[in-house]
Amino acid sequence: MKNLKSKKPALLLIDVQKGFDKHEHWGGNRNNLNAEENMEKLLHLWRQHELPVFHIKHCSLELGSPLAKSDEGNNFKDFIVPQNDEPVIEKEVNSAFIGTNLQNDLKNKNIDTLVLAGLTTDHCVSTTTRMAGNFGFNTYLIEDAVATFDKVGTDGTVYSAQLIHDTAIASLKDEFATIVKTEELQQLLEND
Repeated sequence: MKNLKSKKPALLLIDVQKGFDKHEHWGGNRNNLNAEENMEKLLHLWRQHELPVFHIKHCSLELGSPLAKSDEGNNFKDFIVPQNDEPVIEKEVNSAFIGTNLQNDLKNKNIDTLVLAGLTTDHCVSTTTRMAGNFGFNTYLIEDAVATFDKVGTDGTVYSAQLIHDTAIASLKDEFATIVKTEELQQLLEND
């Protein structure tokens, strides 16, 4: 984990969009209500160190989705609006790599290390993390800068957002990504 800053890691902010403020649409209860605060810290840190930032935006094709292009919810949350030349990658599926130029853009910029944060832990964050690991990127997932919602199983059992989050993180740990918290990552960058 040493020399993280010298690797010029790219920060991927996944689906940090206003549509996720409609908690009931996504399952009701949400875990980690401080996730956006940590995302903002990461973004500030990346901009301060002039490291690459990629904004991933989900443009849902699902009728009535709060993330549809025609919906206000498709917009980025106010604190995360892209600046200057920070690229926006629009996707229609759970992975930021499918149907987009993300992989080529990263390779063209000689980026081999990724730091991921965003929404939601068990869907687009997990899928993008898995693919990043499979594509050979040195991948870090910031566990306190992601969040998810309650889920209902096939038998009607309600699984808490925290349980869904924790099991998604456990499934990604070590096999697909190095799992760290915002403060740990900040120390890795600033002590480099």
